[in-house]
Amino acid sequence: MKSIAPTENPAKTSSDLPFWKTKKLDEMNRTEWESLCDGCARCCLNKLEDWDTGAIVWTDVACTLLDGDSCRCRDYENRADTVPDCIRLTVEEVNTLTWLPPTCAYRLVRDGEDLYWWHPLLSGDPDTVHQAGISVTGMTVPEDGIEIEDYEAHVVSWPGEVPAGSEMPTSSSDKP
Repeated sequence: MKSIAPTENPAKTSSDLPFWKTKKLDEMNRTEWESLCDGCARCCLNKLEDWDTGAIVWTDVACTLLDGDSCRCRDYENRADTVPDCIRLTVEEVNTLTWLPPTCAYRLVRDGEDLYWWHPLLSGDPDTVHQAGISVTGMTVPEDGIEIEDYEAHVVSWPGEVPAGSEMPTSSSDKP
């Protein structure tokens, strides 16, 4: 009898279900964890917190390390050296942060939801996050040269919204 080599697709588990449907966040290995990031860079936008109410508002002011075209960190491995308040997403952070975007895969998996059709793990293409209008490409200003007192002039609501046309998560067997 001929044996069949196991699949090379890191998104699939032995049960043929994708890992995000069979594992909790704290059960994922580093490769699985990192692959959940869709590359939207919404988490790389500066946020303001009302000291009286604790309410968080988004700005279109991007982290100094964000490459606005690729939506990737210019120095991901060493980002905390340059940006000491950069939040490294961990299971604990995902469970406590109130500002994760509604499209964030970490938030969706935490809440038992499926990924959106444009997520690279489903589409197979890292550009679908940009094509679907989810990423921050072309929608930000760099923080360099902007005084923190001026951030209020950059308050936006779109990072906390699901863009039209991308609002329906689909099963991983569906394709756009």
